Amino acid sequence: MTRIAFLHTGAVVIPPVIERARAVLPDATFVNYLDDRIVADLGDAERAASVADRLVHLAEAARDAGADVVMLTCSSISAYAAPTAERAGIPVLRIDEAMTDQAVRTGQRIAVIATLPTTLTPTVALLRERAALAGVEPAIVEEVVDGAFAAVSGGDRALHDRLVTAAIERLAVDADVVVLAQASMASAAESAHVAVPVLTSIEPGIARLGELIAVRAATTTEGGVR
Repeated sequence: MTRIAFLHTGAVVIPPVIERARAVLPDATFVNYLDDRIVADLGDAERAASVADRLVHLAEAARDAGADVVMLTCSSISAYAAPTAERAGIPVLRIDEAMTDQAVRTGQRIAVIATLPTTLTPTVALLRERAALAGVEPAIVEEVVDGAFAAVSGGDRALHDRLVTAAIERLAVDADVVVLAQASMASAAESAHVAVPVLTSIEPGIARLGELIAVRAATTTEGGVR
């Protein structure tokens, strides 16, 4: 049975990620690893350097527990996927990669919204990376929504969603597509009334994970036949 490990930086995304993963991969086993200080430590000059090793240790734990693949569920750590995979010796996917690919395909004007600068910067970097691979140069507008992270951290999800929704509706006027940098922002997307797509990472990210697992299973089967 396929075993998939998710590496999280916040507990809030675990339920929606697992719910979607079970829908796409009903026969797989899922394991969650959480370090809920990573995002804060990325903004701390003394602790930021520790993040790379911490992610490797989590990926190694997943590997030793029998995981076939690891998926990072936070955009703040997407840039660590390749080096973590190399050091831990296990495939490491980025949940937001499929979302950024979709954004690049959708239009030239991309608005990126986050509630933390530590997430906004790597999301924009990933968009530029995927755009370069696609041979395009989109115009990217970026914004951190003041007060939204403090609201959700304090338990006020409704205020968080109102603030993010307002930003979506404002930036969508001059955009072809809106990208929400954090999976935890998905609830706000449901409330926005805009004429352009509003993209979040969980659904396309898990869909791509499902495609990868299907390819791996087919390859294994073919190898067995031979």
